[in-house]
Amino acid sequence: MDSASGGTGPPDPNTSGGEGPSSAATGSIAAAAAGAVVPAAAAEASSSPAPPSRYESQKRRDWNTFLQYLKNHKPPLTLARCSGAHVIEFLKYLDQFGKTKVHAAGCPYFGHPNPPAPCACPLKQAWGSLDALIGRLRAAYEENGGRPESNPFGARAVRIYLREVRESQAKARGIPYEKKKRKRPTVTATAVVGNVSAGPSQGGGDGDVGGGDGGGGSSTTAADAATTSTAV
Repeated sequence: MDSASGGTGPPDPNTSGGEGPSSAATGSIAAAAAGAVVPAAAAEASSSPAPPSRYESQKRRDWNTFLQYLKNHKPPLTLARCSGAHVIEFLKYLDQFGKTKVHAAGCPYFGHPNPPAPCACPLKQAWGSLDALIGRLRAAYEENGGRPESNPFGARAVRIYLREVRESQAKARGIPYEKKKRKRPTVTATAVVGNVSAGPSQGGGDGDVGGGDGGGGSSTTAADAATTSTAV
């Protein structure tokens, strides 16, 4: 007698009713794996340092240039021995790379803001460029371990030199340098009057109490920011 007609064979793993992994389960695993990759990539991106700003990059270049100047100085100078006089020498050294025409006292275009023809007067660093340079070097000196009280870029002699350069270039070029004045911000407040009922009126008495808070305009004056570089 054939018993195969009533028996059941082994389940086919390729059929949907088998015990193998379903497509829904496979998709869930893939989605979970993809979700785990995204936070890891985001954490890696957030941990990477941001690129330095234009100011920081320029400050680093200026600092390296000054250190190279000290190294090539005759005799060589160390940063610890650097004084305000050496800083002034450095500023005068930079004049050979300047691009600003500064007319001499005997030049026919002395004090002329727009000379009609070229002249033989030398090119120098503009005062605004030197002023901004000193600001960056002053900050770089302290960031590299220097003490504020011994900062040669903040020496009184350097401030006097910069003031003299500003005044002389203003006369030679016929362009007065004026500090930029910030507009004084004003805040206006309207008076608020609240009417409060003080109960029923009696006779000719006035039960309304008026109160007002007057707000005057408040203004704050910020200190002038450091003068930016003016390339002419």
